[in-house]
Formats: sequence, C-alpha cells, structure tokens
Amino acid sequence: MSNIRKIIPSIYLFNEKAVKGINDRTVVYDDPLLYVDELNKSGIGSIFVYDLSEGQTDEAHEKALDMIKLICKKADGNIIGAGNIKRMEDVKKLLYAGCAKVALNYSKDSEVAVTAEVSEKFGKEKILVLFDSESELKTDKNLIEKYSVELVYFPKSERDLAGTDIDFTITYVIDEYLEKADCYKKSIVDNGLELFTLKPAFSWNDLKKNSDGMVPVIVQDYKTDQVLMLAYMDEEAYNRTLETGKMTYYSRSRKSLWIKGETSSHYQFVKALYADCDMDTILASVKQIGAACHTGSYSCFFNEIAKTDFEKKNPQKVLEDVFEVIKDRKVNPRQGSYTNYLFDKGIDKILKKVGEEATEIVIAAKNPNDNEIVYEMSDFLYHMMVLMAEKNVSWEDITDELSRR
Repeated sequence: MSNIRKIIPSIYLFNEKAVKGINDRTVVYDDPLLYVDELNKSGIGSIFVYDLSEGQTDEAHEKALDMIKLICKKADGNIIGAGNIKRMEDVKKLLYAGCAKVALNYSKDSEVAVTAEVSEKFGKEKILVLFDSESELKTDKNLIEKYSVELVYFPKSERDLAGTDIDFTITYVIDEYLEKADCYKKSIVDNGLELFTLKPAFSWNDLKKNSDGMVPVIVQDYKTDQVLMLAYMDEEAYNRTLETGKMTYYSRSRKSLWIKGETSSHYQFVKALYADCDMDTILASVKQIGAACHTGSYSCFFNEIAKTDFEKKNPQKVLEDVFEVIKDRKVNPRQGSYTNYLFDKGIDKILKKVGEEATEIVIAAKNPNDNEIVYEMSDFLYHMMVLMAEKNVSWEDITDELSRR
C-alpha cells in the first residue's frame, strides 16, 4: 500500500466563492460550480473541497455547507470535505452534505481530538488525515493507523512527491489541477512510486481475440445503462484505456488508434470495465461527454427495426416517471387532482399522510396476504414522492446517499 499515490484537484470555499488556497483568498471562480463543470468534462474521479468559514459567523458556515452540497450534487466524482471541524457534528454535516469522505486537518488540535470519535461513528474508511509535513504525521502515526486508511497531502512542488514514504494510500491535493496534473503524474512515476490508475484483474493476454486480433467493446452510460455504441480494441488501445481512464479504441477504417472525443471533445471516461463469460467481449460503463454517435445522437442505437407492444418494467424508470408527473402537477396544477390538493394544503398535510401511510404498512405487514402490503407500500411511495417534490429532493439525491452508504 505504501507506494499508492493519487492526485486530485482542490476547491477552497470562502464566502461561497472558490479562492486560491487556504492562506490566499484571491478569488479564482465567482461560481465554484463552473469549475466543477470543467472537472466533470475532464473525467475527474474525486475533488477536495475545503471550507474556509472558520472564524466567521454560523450563517457563513451554513452557506459554505450549502455550496458543498451543490458541489456534491454536480460533481461526477466523489467529494472529500474538510475545514472548520471542531466536533463530531461538523463531520456529520459534511457527510450529510454529500461528501464521500472527510479529511481531518492535523495542524489543528481540535480536529486531531475528534479522530477516534468520528472514525468509530462513521467508519475509518470515511476519515482521512490531512498533513503538510512528515514530522507532523509521525507524531500521531499510531492514532492515524488505528483510525484512518488514507492521507491527504499538499505538495508544494513535484519534488515533494518523493519525500513521503508512509504505509498508507496518499492523496495529493494540487491547485490549478488542469494545468499541473501531468507534471505531478510524471514525477510520481519518475520517483518509482505507483500512480493510482485503473488496475485490471485481467491482462490483454487473458482475453480472447477475434480473427483480426481485437476484442469488441459494448459501451453503456454508467447512470442509465443505456447502450451507446460498439467499437473495438487492440492491445495498445486496451492498455491506453487503463492508463488514462479515457476510452481508447482501434479504428478499423483508419487502421489507427482512436481516443474517443479527441477531435470532438466528446470523451468517454471509464467508470468500470467488464469481460463476458467467454472473455471475448468487453462491457464498458462510461461517463459520456456530449454525444456518443457521430450523427449527434446521444446513442448510436436509434434506428428502430421492430417492436412489440410492451410496458417497461424497469423499477427506476417507473419511479422516475411517476415522480415527473408529481413534479409537473406542482408546476402545472390540474383541477380535481389529489396531488394538487396535497400541495395546496401544504407541508403539514403531506407529512400527516406520509405518517398515516407508514402506519398502514406496519398494519398490513401483520396480515398474511402480500397483496395488502404491496398496495400500502405503493401508497406510501406515492406520498413520499409528493414530500420529495415539496422539499425539492430528487431520486438521484436518494440513490447517491444510498450508494455512499
């Protein structure tokens, strides 16, 4: 584990703006979400976000947490939250805002003091230790080994990457990521350390090739599972994909390597790769930037050949469709609509119905007939979705939280 290194970008929040650093309040983005947009388009896996509201009012701290929540919702990757931590409750607020992990700043005694409590409460895999000198780290090494599994480090230059030989995964947080990342990555490799990249369980030699020496790749959207395209890889394309995280193929027409998006900027960033049971086909789950198809269509599969009359049974799609109707009723009321009746009566009426339906589930669960509990659970889900619409909570908010857990 001691040689694993990761590099991630940083966002320092002060007065709801992104500033240059912990000790430099020069504004670099009036709207931090614009930077998140840039990072999403670059396929970033994680972002370090530091709340600089310490010493300000409670209102400033809450506004910072609100911005972190927006960043967590917008970012494709995981967020590591840090800053203004005085007690266990502050760690909980960062996790509730959507952060996948929280980094404790070991230059602050108050954050060192809560290490054991927050690690035992939320799990050591969610707690990182932030440090800026090796001597500082050695002082608390036993505490760190017991209550954390990963370190966060601020290198001042590429030379700093070689000087930290510690038995943990280390995340290097660098400013101006999009400009500096390649230099830092090269320095990690030059220093004999292993950069945290896609690590395959199977090598190219483990895969069965077709008569042209290639493997077909089926590509799908990682969020919706929609099939986007079919392409082919040779050995170089396979290894380059693993090395860069960008889907890279072999173009049979041009007879050359092809990085998807190299000319159009419609990159595909790898989320997961799978081989089928015969090891002769790859399934790629990707974050698609722009359109996958050269025609401008999001998916290449849009020419309908034939179709029977059927109902979609995808649970996610059904829930999303019902939720869309509920949200539409809120914006475009219809006379006689029960949904609009609930919205008109307000939050107290909606909460009363949610409570009643939850009780009905408990009663139905005591009866032997499964039909009744299915009916009551459906009622509860409907009223829960009305509450979600009232409080502006989306299914994605819910599934993101469940996924983090």
